[in-house]
Amino acid sequence: MDVLSRPAEEFGNDETLERLWAAKAMEHSDIYFNMLCSVDTRWLQLTPHDDLIYTHFKQDFPDLDVSYINENEIKNSVNKAKWRIFCEKFKNIIEDYSFGTLMRADTRGDYSEQNTMLVPRVQFYAVEIARNRENLNNDVKKRYKCTAKPTIETQEHVSKIAT
Repeated sequence: MDVLSRPAEEFGNDETLERLWAAKAMEHSDIYFNMLCSVDTRWLQLTPHDDLIYTHFKQDFPDLDVSYINENEIKNSVNKAKWRIFCEKFKNIIEDYSFGTLMRADTRGDYSEQNTMLVPRVQFYAVEIARNRENLNNDVKKRYKCTAKPTIETQEHVSKIAT
């Protein structure tokens, strides 16, 4: 019997893979937050396709306030479907476009348990490119002294996501 034809319920999550994903997601968020602390974010380019992502994002979500993203709002059934269509546009353009990525809900906050959500990578790019271009991320430098390691609170949050 082909393993791909078996029911998904027969398979569990590999704890090692979940921990590796959590470590990679934490590393990504740490690097990104340190970049926000170091540069003028209006000129920060996250991908070679920033203009394309931003254009489609503004067309598909013209009224979304990116300064604060309400996780329940973007993940409700209507918006989840819209985001899925948006993300699929970049399937063959953005590497690992659907990879789970940590994103801050509020631009005024850091990566904390209360201010972090899990989204597909291209959704992270869309929101963060908009935040950067709209000068919403530049206050991070004033509010935080960035460090090389995520806070304990962030590590605990990622551990909860991974389990």
